[in-house]
Amino acid sequence: MQEFIFTFDSAFEMWTFWIAVIALAGFLLAGLFIITRPEPEVVGHPKGLFVLFLAEMWERFSYYGMRALLIFYLVQHWLFSDSEASIIYGAYTALVYITPVVGGYLADRYLGQRKAVLFGAILLTFGHFFMAFEGGGGQADPMINVFWLALALIIVGSGFLKANISVIVGQLYARTDMRRDPAYTIFYMGINVGAATASIICGYLGQTYGWKYGFGLAGLGMLIGLVFFILGKPLLLGKGEPKDPSKLSGGREFGIYGLGLAMVALCWVAIQYQDMVGYVLGAFGGALVLYVLIIAVTKLPSEERDRILAAMFLILVSIVFWALFEQAGSSLNLFTDRHVDTQGVNASMFQSINAIYIVLLAPLFAMLWQGLGARGMEPSAPMKFGLAVVQVGLGFLVLVWGAEAVGINVPTPVIFIFLIYLLHTTGELCLSPVGLSAMNRLSPAHMASLIMGTWFFASATGNFAAGLIAAATGAEGVGEDAGKQVVLDVYTTVGWYAVAIGVGVMVISPLVKKLMHLDTLKDDAGDQGLAGGAEVGLEASEAGVHPETRS
Repeated sequence: MQEFIFTFDSAFEMWTFWIAVIALAGFLLAGLFIITRPEPEVVGHPKGLFVLFLAEMWERFSYYGMRALLIFYLVQHWLFSDSEASIIYGAYTALVYITPVVGGYLADRYLGQRKAVLFGAILLTFGHFFMAFEGGGGQADPMINVFWLALALIIVGSGFLKANISVIVGQLYARTDMRRDPAYTIFYMGINVGAATASIICGYLGQTYGWKYGFGLAGLGMLIGLVFFILGKPLLLGKGEPKDPSKLSGGREFGIYGLGLAMVALCWVAIQYQDMVGYVLGAFGGALVLYVLIIAVTKLPSEERDRILAAMFLILVSIVFWALFEQAGSSLNLFTDRHVDTQGVNASMFQSINAIYIVLLAPLFAMLWQGLGARGMEPSAPMKFGLAVVQVGLGFLVLVWGAEAVGINVPTPVIFIFLIYLLHTTGELCLSPVGLSAMNRLSPAHMASLIMGTWFFASATGNFAAGLIAAATGAEGVGEDAGKQVVLDVYTTVGWYAVAIGVGVMVISPLVKKLMHLDTLKDDAGDQGLAGGAEVGLEASEAGVHPETRS
């Protein structure tokens, strides 16, 4: 084990690594303490919430540990060009967001959310462990087929787990229960604790000691999350079970699992032929939107139809946001590695900044929304979406300004990486948690997972577009300074477009807000929605800090 004597290139890298290790261990111990207490509720919430917190924390640890290394793994180990790697990365993340539509539908109709999450976690565990088999490298190495299989397993596993675990959180509370916002905030903290610590720990191990160590630790994290979910089943209080168990009789349940494995085979092919993903996005996306709209127009009463239309508008706006936000794992990751003075810190570790900001800022945003809501001054969900798109555009413009201010031939000061992630994070807190809350609250109960899957499908489209944008920045063959200028030119263009689109969304947000009919919203039991002063609280809940279990 002489190989594993930890060495660091800077004191900052060392302290960051060990703080991440201690934080991860601390949250693990705190979660264990909570779920093993005899009381049915802890700090005012059912213990099932903390089971989901721990399961999601480790699932995100595995996902973000792999994600922090993936673009470098494609470029440095499998020897793809920047453009090729960016397209593969975009296709992969797009497929991760497409499959929840299928996983959500199968959970709604047959499996129930709990079994869907369990099946997805098993596939994810195998997928992350297969990532540790790296072979000799280069595209001629036959081990690359194991790599494609690993990605396919992670894609389909995410599809069964991603939307459904969020739905179980919502099922623990009535739709008008004001504990929903704090509950989703706690859940969101689990997501980002896993994401922040994984980028630091797995990123350091992967780039310092070898890819297999970073990917292998990510796989171990997923296995731990699976164990927590299995052992915590009694604490879920029967939530997430099939609505009609008879639909799983006669071997149908195993048939659905077989369908999941067939999806793995399909994704194994699709991830190697990325154009295929674009065609699927176009055809499947159009069919999905048409299907939802037909149901809304022909089968739903007018107010529920309007809410679906409002949800579809928010979904379309989110595509723009994710197309820019998801540069973090691809072009921005490579830009940080090549053109930023990182003070000796591995570039992959900077992927943790967004998650750390969220852990620090999410409680402040929660208090801000509640304080403004109590005064009747809180922006509506559509207004927040507009603000989010503006901020993600401004983040790129700030980075461009910082890079050009010091000169193209000078490494960009690392402070501007912290600034772009800060603006992107504040934008995310205006859109991502608000979006999940809106999807959960605006959709009828019988369409909950389908609409949640549609929300993730929008993220798929945004991620695929992100790959195309990142490919446009691939200029590794034109020289260091010229290549840096190509990236900055692309960032300037997309930055100004985002600002313009965001302002347009803000202008029409009052019209979209009317379609949401928050004043007549009903809870699960069919009780009339709140009125008067209580309506403010409901609207605050709509725009609150519910998480979206992103990438």
